[in-house]
Amino acid sequence: MLLVVDNGSIYTKNLIDFLIQKNILFEKQIPQLLNLHMLANYDSFILSGRRKNEKKINEINSKIISHCVKNDIKLLGICYGAEILALTLGGTIRKTVSLQKGNESVKITQENPICHNSLVVFESHSFEISKLPNVLVSIAQSNNCKYEIIQYEKKPIFGTQFHPEMSQDGNNLIEKFCLL
Repeated sequence: MLLVVDNGSIYTKNLIDFLIQKNILFEKQIPQLLNLHMLANYDSFILSGRRKNEKKINEINSKIISHCVKNDIKLLGICYGAEILALTLGGTIRKTVSLQKGNESVKITQENPICHNSLVVFESHSFEISKLPNVLVSIAQSNNCKYEIIQYEKKPIFGTQFHPEMSQDGNNLIEKFCLL
């Protein structure tokens, strides 16, 4: 069962609608109400974007990431989800010069199981990953972002700086992730 962790992104509804349309079984939970002892009940996780920075939300998302890394469980971090993935594992983020919002062409730079060639995606962020920890690799980039898609070495753990729930190419990526 997939758990969608709703960190408050305005785009989470689009993600939920897509999963319902594709008949992908999932549960949705906000971090504040998530029982961390129940993580073993799920075989995959999607961490949504967020609207505001809250220490408690960061701590809970980091615990989910650590659980997935330790147990080789599928994880997709979207926007903030990718940023907290990098931070949890020792990377850094930075504020962007300006809000990144709108469509962006993304070039795939490493072979991977969730996307191929290039994608047109939707960006909406004012922070970005600035340094990857050693265990994460960049598998896609754009003209504006060096780390559009990241992966934990050979594990099924991914992060997207963009919002895949907001474009057809991104929806295809989510579906491939769910079918891994």
